[in-house]
Amino acid sequence: MKKKQAIVTGASSGFGLMTVLELAQSDYHVIATMRNLEKSKLLENELTKLKLTQNVDIIKLDVTSTEDVNEFKHKLEDYNNIQVLVNNAGFAQGGFTEDVSIEKYRKQFETNVLGVIAVSQAVIPRMRKQRSGRIINLSSVSGLIGFPSLSAYVASKHALEGFSESLRLELKPFGIDVILIEPGSYATNIWNSSISEVKSLKNNSTYDVFMEKIQTRLKNEEKNLGNPIEVAKLITFAAKTAKPKLRYAVGKGVKLNHLVKRMLPWRMWEKIVLKLLYK
Repeated sequence: MKKKQAIVTGASSGFGLMTVLELAQSDYHVIATMRNLEKSKLLENELTKLKLTQNVDIIKLDVTSTEDVNEFKHKLEDYNNIQVLVNNAGFAQGGFTEDVSIEKYRKQFETNVLGVIAVSQAVIPRMRKQRSGRIINLSSVSGLIGFPSLSAYVASKHALEGFSESLRLELKPFGIDVILIEPGSYATNIWNSSISEVKSLKNNSTYDVFMEKIQTRLKNEEKNLGNPIEVAKLITFAAKTAKPKLRYAVGKGVKLNHLVKRMLPWRMWEKIVLKLLYK
């Protein structure tokens, strides 16, 4: 294959699916991976509509499975020009800390952090030998700003931010760029899944009254959710631009909120957030 090749994890829906389509339309041959191949139908249908089927290979990959990652690494031997890895696979574990089991925290980190590291380790040797490549990690505004009822997710994205900074400094001498994409609130199913998870955690929780207020606020904000295609287009830009930055924040209010958080004393920031969420 002479085309540049790109890997996208978590490609069955949301940012991952749209990124596969954007990269395929930008003349990349895309290796689209997903944990459950039974969920590939939506992607397959979109590829057929756009006549891009030949541009995409769909492969099973559970990023938390050592067996899957090793098998995936073996399959990569069939490709000779892997220039982009998009670490998108992830989920949002909802719930107040007291109500979330340590097993659920482990699962959150196994997917959102250790899964990213495992797939990156599988791909880095190929990029290092060719002395070129991009590793694009899907972070979140939650990697920049804490949020009650999402401590597991927030902690995993903060960890991803630190890992990505370190990895960028390690790989830069080999011509490999590491990039963070930091979306705000977008119309994907990750938040619906998180809220559903919260409802199933614990009945009559001490935090029910706070959770209800947060959910009401999130419901009222649904009309302002961004279109996920914006993130997919930004990922494609980061894959192609000559000199990519470390961080790309995207979404309504993300840059402003992060700036305000950095500038304000914590006590003032805390007061504003608590008033917005719990009033």
